[in-house]
Amino acid sequence: MSNLFHTAAVVGVGLIGSSLARVLRRDKLADKIAGAGHTQKTLNAALELDVIDEAFTDIKAAVKDADIVFVCTPVGAIGDIVNTCAPAMKKGAILTDVGSVKSVIAALDVPDFVRFVPAHPVAGTEKSGPENGFAELFKDRWCILTPTEKTDKAALDTVRAVWESAGMKVEEMSPERHDKVMALMSHLPHLIAYTIVGTAADLEESEQHDVLKYAAGGFRDFTRIAGSSPVMWRDIFLNNADAVLDGLQRFTEDLTVLQRAIRHRDGQTLQDWFTRTRAIRQSIVDAKQAQPENEKLLLKGLK
Repeated sequence: MSNLFHTAAVVGVGLIGSSLARVLRRDKLADKIAGAGHTQKTLNAALELDVIDEAFTDIKAAVKDADIVFVCTPVGAIGDIVNTCAPAMKKGAILTDVGSVKSVIAALDVPDFVRFVPAHPVAGTEKSGPENGFAELFKDRWCILTPTEKTDKAALDTVRAVWESAGMKVEEMSPERHDKVMALMSHLPHLIAYTIVGTAADLEESEQHDVLKYAAGGFRDFTRIAGSSPVMWRDIFLNNADAVLDGLQRFTEDLTVLQRAIRHRDGQTLQDWFTRTRAIRQSIVDAKQAQPENEKLLLKGLK
């Protein structure tokens, strides 16, 4: 695949945006890549890394000639950016995003002359900045498209082609269903990781020292995601509050069951719970390793 676009604009050239720009460059999907953002230092870094060809702090100037615009910023900023850049785009250009909360994005009022395709590449690391981006970030990960009633099919297919070129498995889902699924599989685990680190930090100094000194692989692995961008996760929780609170309520109820079992020394309940959840966890691993199509069927079942 090559030359899908003469000019592609990437608004926000951090981890996701710079990784996407690297894919556009690697696969020759765009003749020219324009980068836009508020921080000149980040834009200069992207230029030095040859991730983008041009840098703009004026978003309207960056997108006016673009055939496609990718908004790769924290969710809380996407609405204002779309409202700013969409009226400045040329007729028939595609506008898409990478936000991990879709209901608020799908509800944005985008001019009819712009073809809008909400999307969420489910990929990332705990690091940030263009220097930490890499084209393989998206390989074998899911990208979920959440088209609106106004989404043009040709534009939808084009955005799908970009993410498939990046190595992603692409599925479609309603914005509401997407937000419920992400709340449980991504947002809630991050909230728990942040909480555990905070709990450890609030221990008495001697206990805190021992926790950090003897932190085993499990603690380090589980809390790795607590090193992610605070701004990004602040925006996610504020914009997906209802789904997160629903998932948190369910989790709290399950945690209460385990708390009661521990208090009453109910070993059978604990063993039954751990056995069941271990089997579920193993089935997910086995399905991913042996039958990748199972994941596709699962996502379809969640629509």
